[in-house]
Amino acid sequence: MPQPTGVIVERFAKAIEDLEQAQPFAKSRYQTDVYQEANRLIDMENGLEHLFDHAHRFENSGVFQDGPWESADKLQPPLVAGSLKAKGLPMIIEVLSELRMLAIAKGKYTNPTVSAQMAEEFLNEVMVLNLDLLFPDASESARIEKNENEERTSKLFQFLIDHLSSKELIKTLIMEIERLTAQRPIMIKRVVSMIETAKKMLESESEEEDKSALKGYIAAIEGPSTISNKYKDVYAYRNQIKGLARQELISESVSLAKSMRETGLVAPHHATLIRLLSKREPGLIPYALGLNTKGIANLEEHQDLVIQVIKAAIFPATRQAIYGLALLLERGVLSHSPVAPGLRRLVELDIRPEVRNALFQTTQQGEGVTANSILVAGTLQVLGQPLGIGQGFNPTCQAARGMSLWAQHAPGVLLEIIPRAARDGDLDFTFEGATIHSKDLSGGLAPDLDKELDPVSLVLVPHLDRIYSEMMTRVALRGEDGHRWVNPAFYGDWVQKGFSSVFDPITGYILDYPGFVKLFYATHHPDYNDDYELIYPNPVGIFITNVHGKLLGLHAVSINRISKDPKGEYRIYFYNPNNDSSQNWGQSIEPSVAGNGEEEGESSLPFHEFTSRLYAFHYNPYEQGEAYAVEPEIVTTVQSLSKESWGRDYTWV
Repeated sequence: MPQPTGVIVERFAKAIEDLEQAQPFAKSRYQTDVYQEANRLIDMENGLEHLFDHAHRFENSGVFQDGPWESADKLQPPLVAGSLKAKGLPMIIEVLSELRMLAIAKGKYTNPTVSAQMAEEFLNEVMVLNLDLLFPDASESARIEKNENEERTSKLFQFLIDHLSSKELIKTLIMEIERLTAQRPIMIKRVVSMIETAKKMLESESEEEDKSALKGYIAAIEGPSTISNKYKDVYAYRNQIKGLARQELISESVSLAKSMRETGLVAPHHATLIRLLSKREPGLIPYALGLNTKGIANLEEHQDLVIQVIKAAIFPATRQAIYGLALLLERGVLSHSPVAPGLRRLVELDIRPEVRNALFQTTQQGEGVTANSILVAGTLQVLGQPLGIGQGFNPTCQAARGMSLWAQHAPGVLLEIIPRAARDGDLDFTFEGATIHSKDLSGGLAPDLDKELDPVSLVLVPHLDRIYSEMMTRVALRGEDGHRWVNPAFYGDWVQKGFSSVFDPITGYILDYPGFVKLFYATHHPDYNDDYELIYPNPVGIFITNVHGKLLGLHAVSINRISKDPKGEYRIYFYNPNNDSSQNWGQSIEPSVAGNGEEEGESSLPFHEFTSRLYAFHYNPYEQGEAYAVEPEIVTTVQSLSKESWGRDYTWV
């Protein structure tokens, strides 16, 4: 028989009191009682309110002592979802931790390292990152695959919203939408979810300024033209546009293309229009894609292929591929000789059953598209948006970086390996004279791949991940960073053979850091490298740090180019396979994704700030400038930023 709420409230209060009075070495004995009683309260009506009454006591009493949640200033919003979905203690402690943060935000408790504003920003970001938990999907599939903690999590987030300003959350959502769309990701599910959520919240708390900011994004996914806005249903829309005159079709095409170009988002009506034009008025396709002169020329040269691809791959379910197609044409990708036959091969490829099933998972049931349609559409996106490829929630930055590099500079390679993986279930790479087959390997960095990926990544990443990991294993005992040998073999011979790392190969200590910095400046900075320009992207390794500058791990990115920003300062423009390319890395180092001369999908940092997070890079030994000329003040600045962030975890000699 369930116990009355009052009894459990009293028991929780007693458990907190016992923990409070326990000696530090004995805290762990009493923590369990607190967690057990908290677990009961979470499920009770008004249980969170009762827990919150004691939240100001959690830290000092020792609720989080000796655990991952102990230091409030080191908590990371992206990790919250994992804990809330976990079974047992992690979920309970995470709930208590969020209530602790709410107590700080509301001024019920003062934390020496986290201000009220920081706590509120933390909670806002947690909710923004977990929209699926904040507003659970009521679909049949969501019911069947329901996470056992879903109700509790939704209850927690609703409690937080009730105590925080929804208007602030709406503003945070809009800022997040603007920031993410600026990066032009291929995977847009998260962005669309945010737009839909913000729209719902505006209905209850509306501000004209917020409505205006959201209007363009809502229209982009629901129908940006007068006709598409009026006829939301694509079947009704199709019937309407079938009767339009040529000039009216041009006007409709321009409206849809303008929205797509401004937001990177495509409405389902756009696919309906493009398919109609490809049959009736192919001469109007440039209007519907919003092409520049180079794109129009590329389209005219390959019109038959483009129409074939539209018929095979462009449907409302694959509408985002329209944006990929537009950018692909403007990049002149179809002029690469392997591309046309490569795309045609994918249209009729015999795809393996398990790959076909995985591809179907990327679209809603009942959309009526084939696995080949999905794969071709995904390929258009990857070739058109090589900097929009993301690793998802997988530790596979190396594989994502490889796909991005090939899409930019070797599309033939990509179009060779996609069918081999999809049809044969195998890829082979040659490494130092030996052939490595992915089908013979197991493990990798992501043996249990998170499937929230674009179609091409879904097909390729499992193979690329295993091959890269196998190459690294084969060089593990050489006493040097294995990337020296693996990167040129994996990505291609254009990766420079010179290699420098901050680590001493034997001890792991940081040796001659000034020399490392000077060499990077002498090979990459235009003021010191004798004007040797970057020809191909450079695959480099960086330290990832959080908002406090604390080391989180190592990460693979690519330097795309180095040039002056609008203010005349040299910046490094780079591709980050991470889902979010504009994180705060601490020490006021925040990669920018727009406003500083970035091209779509690029991140950028001032040269010295990027250098302070660098741990390894390739270079051409024959193209070095004047390392000795790099001013001591520059080296001192970079070294100071490094030592006071990731450098705290290493020994410096």
